[in-house]
This record gives sequence, structure tokens and C-alpha cells, in this order.
Amino acid sequence: MGGLSGARVLVAPLDWGLGHAARCVPVIRSLMARGAVPVLAADHGPLALLRDEFPDLQHVRLPGLTVRYGAGRSQLWSLARQFPAMLRSVAAERAAFERLAPALRPDAVISDQRFGVRSSRWPSVLLTHQLFPVAPFARRALQQLNLRYVSRFDRCWVLDLPQAPGLAGELSHGPRVPANVRYVGPVSRLAEASPVPSGAHRIVAIISGPEPQRALIEGILLEQMKALPGEHLLVQGLPDRPGRWRFGNVEVVGHLGSRDLHEALLGATLIVSRSGYTTLMDLWALGLGALIIPTPGQPEQEYLGRLHERSGRFVVQEQRSVDLAQVLAAPPPPHTIPNAGALLEKALDELEGMLR
Repeated sequence: MGGLSGARVLVAPLDWGLGHAARCVPVIRSLMARGAVPVLAADHGPLALLRDEFPDLQHVRLPGLTVRYGAGRSQLWSLARQFPAMLRSVAAERAAFERLAPALRPDAVISDQRFGVRSSRWPSVLLTHQLFPVAPFARRALQQLNLRYVSRFDRCWVLDLPQAPGLAGELSHGPRVPANVRYVGPVSRLAEASPVPSGAHRIVAIISGPEPQRALIEGILLEQMKALPGEHLLVQGLPDRPGRWRFGNVEVVGHLGSRDLHEALLGATLIVSRSGYTTLMDLWALGLGALIIPTPGQPEQEYLGRLHERSGRFVVQEQRSVDLAQVLAAPPPPHTIPNAGALLEKALDELEGMLR
């Protein structure tokens, strides 16, 4: 086989919110530009998002672990109770992948944070921004376990700039980075399209992530947006439950495709979102500021909130004290769009060489 041309590349994002699937979109586009044939393997909302973006690509349901957060500010006990199931899920998804592989006939595998989706028979790439995850307990042990999983892949593509702090700070940079790591830069499914800003909505809020926290922030934002003048848009982050509703001056949609979302963001006076890493990459790629609200008790989002509040590009508020009116009076300004270079293309060149 001559590199990536005609190669069947399995792309499998984690089923934990929509961010992992959304950031796979630019990777899939780059694979297709090189003549590869991506095969999509996901479940629930991530599978729905990828099918919406790439309706003509082969797809398969690859079950994963459904994580639920607690309703309170601390997720310590909720995540601790689910941690054994998280570890078991790696073996379970590995077994599921091995059952599906003969029919899928992959030539390479790209797994976004799914440690069980890899094989010694084909080049296997892990896509991540977390080499050194933060945690509410046993942080050092978790980082060592994470690096052990990373080492089992042929390559680990880190979605950040090589120079610290980048966008992920200490999550992606450390004194001892594994030899199989390649920094591929921030990626965004919104970076390629160039729509005309719609200007139809004053506030655009984008939410997703595990329940019940997704529904809790939806209720808080909807109540405040209804009380503010102008037309507003709330995107629920539910691609498997599409639809449109109106509550007073707020339009609510289950999901928006890349072009429609890009158009809405460019025309907004204020963007509101979680501090999930994929959202931060989207905002970075578009040069847009935002009000970001970390998921309560989610250590990674809380860390990213603190990191980027210091950058001046974002306003950060806790979920319990959200005040849209305050931020709308002085919304964060746009900023210069930086150039990340061709880091992803270099990584794809290397993958292409592995397939020759």
C-alpha cells in the first residue's frame, strides 16, 4: 500500500461529552484529503455528531463507558465510585474492538482517549491533550497509569503546541514526555469554513458533557437569557436528540453542524460555554473570547478555567454564581488568531511512512 491513499483508518472518539468527537472532525478531514478512507467507531452523541458531519463514511457502534457526574459541586465520590468501571472499560472496549476488527479491516487506528482501541497488527495512534491529568485524589498514581497506557500506542498525538504552556498547560507539558509523543497543535472543526456571521443572536451558549451537570447549566442559562433583551441561542449539545424550540426570546437547538455553529459564534456579542478543551481550541482557532463556566468538581475544566482566566481572553465564572448580564455589559474582546503551523500534517506524514 502506498501510504494513506486508500488506507482504511479507524477513528474512535471517547463517549464522554461531544468534545472528543468534535476534535476528530479536522483529523478525519485531513485523512480524507490524503485519500484515506476513515471508518467511524463511536456511540451515542459522538456517533451522531460524526454521522452528521460525514454521512457518507462507514460507521459502526463501538460501546463505551457512560460516566455520570453528581449534582453537587464536588465530583470526588461520584468519580471514585465509577473509577473501577473506568478501568474495566479499557479491557471491555479492547475486546469489542477485536470482535469488530475483522469486518472493518483497518490499516491503522486513531483512538481519541480510548485506551482499549489499539492493536499490535496495525499502527495505532492515541489522540489526547492529557499526558499528565489532574485529579481530586491519587494524582501521581493516575498520571503514572495514564503514561503506561500512552506507551502502548505506536504514537501519541498531543493536541497542543510544543512550547509550554500552550493551551493545556501542565496537562500536556511536563519534564519527561514519552518518546512516542508528537505535538500536533490545537485543532478545530470550525477553522476551515469561512461563513458570513449571522448576527442573529446576541448571546450564543453552547453546552454539553455528562449529566446531570449538562441539564443544570442549561436551566441556569436559559432562565437568565430569557430575562435579557435581544435574541439568544442555546445549543444543548445533544446531536442524538435534534430539534428546535423557542422559549420567549431564546431559540434552543439540540445540535448545530460545523458551518451553522461557526456562523452563530462569529455573529454573537457574547459566547458562553464550558471550559472543555475542545471548546477552547475552537475559540482559539477563531480568535474569539467567551464566558467560560467550568463543570463543578471537574478538575480538568477547573484547571483550564484558572489557566485561561489569566490570559485575558476569557471571563471565568463558577456555575453557582453565573451572571450573564454582568459579562454582557463588557464582553471579552476578540484576539489575534495565532499560527500553529503544520504540526498535524507532519504527524500524518509519519503515519503515512508507517503504512508503506
